[in-house]
Amino acid sequence: MRQSAILKNKLFLYLTEFFAGMSVMAVELGASRLLAPYFSSSQIVWTIIIGTIMIAMALGNIYGGRSADKNPDPDKLYGRILIAAVWIAAIPVLGKYVILGISALLIFTVNSNFLIGAAFAACMVVFVFPLFLLGTVTPSLAKYSVDSLADSGKTVGNLGAFNTIGSIIGTFVPTFVTIPSVGTSVTFLIFAGILILLSLIYFISGKRGKVKSGVSAAAFLLCCVLGASNSFAFWETGLAYEGESVYNYLQVKENERNVILSTNVLFGVQSVLVKGDGLTGMYYDYAMAAPLMTKTGAKGDCEMLILGMGTGTYATQCKKYFGDMPIEGVEIDEKITGLAHTYFELPEEVAVTTYDGRAYLNAVDKTYDVIMVDAYQDITIPFQMSSVEFFSLVKDHLKEDGVMVVNMNMRGNKEGNINQYLADTIASVFSEVYTVDVRGATNRELFASNNPEMLAYFSENRDSLADVGLAGLMETVEENLAVYEPGDYLMTDDKAPVELLGMRVIDELIQEEVAYYKGIYEEGGISGLLESF
Repeated sequence: MRQSAILKNKLFLYLTEFFAGMSVMAVELGASRLLAPYFSSSQIVWTIIIGTIMIAMALGNIYGGRSADKNPDPDKLYGRILIAAVWIAAIPVLGKYVILGISALLIFTVNSNFLIGAAFAACMVVFVFPLFLLGTVTPSLAKYSVDSLADSGKTVGNLGAFNTIGSIIGTFVPTFVTIPSVGTSVTFLIFAGILILLSLIYFISGKRGKVKSGVSAAAFLLCCVLGASNSFAFWETGLAYEGESVYNYLQVKENERNVILSTNVLFGVQSVLVKGDGLTGMYYDYAMAAPLMTKTGAKGDCEMLILGMGTGTYATQCKKYFGDMPIEGVEIDEKITGLAHTYFELPEEVAVTTYDGRAYLNAVDKTYDVIMVDAYQDITIPFQMSSVEFFSLVKDHLKEDGVMVVNMNMRGNKEGNINQYLADTIASVFSEVYTVDVRGATNRELFASNNPEMLAYFSENRDSLADVGLAGLMETVEENLAVYEPGDYLMTDDKAPVELLGMRVIDELIQEEVAYYKGIYEEGGISGLLESF
């Protein structure tokens, strides 16, 4: 076995194990952020990422062990590390194009479970190969570092410890340091650079591998130039803001009429600011019926709590139309709150607490006239904010005639859909439950209370509205309010399959949206599809 002088020092072998473990975890966390804008950051996507990475590592372990026994040449191991590093560095350059290409292909060929299929295929193509190569590190190093059976246990144990410590650091550093501060793309480049440097030290110390070292270094530098941008929406121009936080990918777009925030899913709208006077034309307008359903009638003493504040669209609209009612918000992402003040004109007097919505309710004993639950986004519905226990907690924080309004993003049509589960769960806690579908959107607003006079209050308070536009919309809401007839689809803290339920609705929505184009594709192929645009 040919050995570089540097391998005589086992510390270098342990450092190789350390940085390999660290890089695997960093790539795993980077994968979740790379996929989130296209597939969400739900538990389903995390399961796919973890599963594919474990497949890659297992196959790498098998191959690495057999390769080390057959040809125990360290040059081959550090050559594989170089290849893995260059691949990881190329992910910021090519990864988003690959993901969109796979999605575009599957959307016309997959009739169900599109999210699972597309996310799994993207993970397999983008991440499996480099992590397979990093999976060969541990068995190969065990071969090089074990001198005798007498100390084999100690040596393998030390390798395992260095790998684990590296994995721990590789878990915390991307999440709390690099991704929020410099973005996902640069995070991939940082850890790819560490692996390349490690391999270069090995080859330079042995005075060989000059060509592969030079080519790898050049490829890495090229990736640094081309992939340093943290832009996921590469087709967009003139974005007001694009960045990342601990929790989300964030994008702010501005046009003549609106300022729009999208989080994680590029094509969704998380929050909106309407410039000048006027309603948003979205679910926030419908939700303004909630204060009118209370005895206070959206007057100055109507106290409101918003769980899932976002950039404060609902609070801003309520302030605009109802005046100086006291409003508090809870938003888990502090960076979004910062954007709210910078781009979305959130009034300074609106207090926003950086916290999880349910944890906040557990921490305070105050009661409110209105509690708005707006923490549901595509299929990333927090299960702990969808259960009987959660809605019971909301009820305990409402005044006697208080009203809860819940924004449900995805209006499913099939029996046992996510909205039916949510509504049945809410109806098990509240005696009065009404729903209204938002015109021109997939949103459904649900109003719940234990006050049987809520609709009488609504009619009375609606008649006193001075703004003609809002009064007209509230009339539309009243005409379309439907009494909810509850069923038996309940969610609890123990059992709340929100991601799977949400995925089914997304499949419905995707099939509805692409049905027209799928017909063109089936009839005229790619050329017919291109001609339709």
